[in-house]
Amino acid sequence: MAGEVVVDALPYYDQGYDEPGVRDAAIALVEEETRRYRPTKNYLDFLANPNYHTFETEILKNEMERVQARLPMDMLSMKRYELPQPPAGKMTDVAAWQECVDNSQAQLEHQALRILNLEMMGDFGIPAWKTYNDTLVSMIDSAQKQLQDLRKKIQEINWQRKNEQTQSGTKLRELETSWVGLVSKNYEIERACVELEKEVAEMEERNAKMDQMNS
Repeated sequence: MAGEVVVDALPYYDQGYDEPGVRDAAIALVEEETRRYRPTKNYLDFLANPNYHTFETEILKNEMERVQARLPMDMLSMKRYELPQPPAGKMTDVAAWQECVDNSQAQLEHQALRILNLEMMGDFGIPAWKTYNDTLVSMIDSAQKQLQDLRKKIQEINWQRKNEQTQSGTKLRELETSWVGLVSKNYEIERACVELEKEVAEMEERNAKMDQMNS
């Protein structure tokens, strides 16, 4: 395939990485390539432009503006819990008094609802909290099991790589030894051939001289 890189290193088998100067040479190569590398295009061009305001509500927007302007946070308003009477000019206004009564009834209903929620919390809060904690513990156990499985798979892959590289290194060493032996034998054969050619040439030369003498 075009652009395919053939990795010919066997880190689990190769030797010499700890020798003086090897690490410095590798770092120098990385730094040199880093200096030469200049991106020619944005590798995120295929993505759509981000919309940072998608999940921004009006309340969040106002709060971000307040923080950016370094303004203090508004104090908790207790006005909704107040039960004011009609203003002085409307003390005889039935509608004004009705509004005040409706407000007081709403406050009473709100307080009654809060009391009901507290009672329900007292009755069901503890079991619900225990169930929630049990769910969290189960999720943690599941995540830890997944983590252990991943670590085990990583360890198995590393062991497999080490075994494969060790076997490949041993095979390469045997092939290298065989190659050296064959090269040596070829050299010996070539030298023997040269010696034989030399002997043949000498014999031909002697035979030629003998033929001249006999003639």
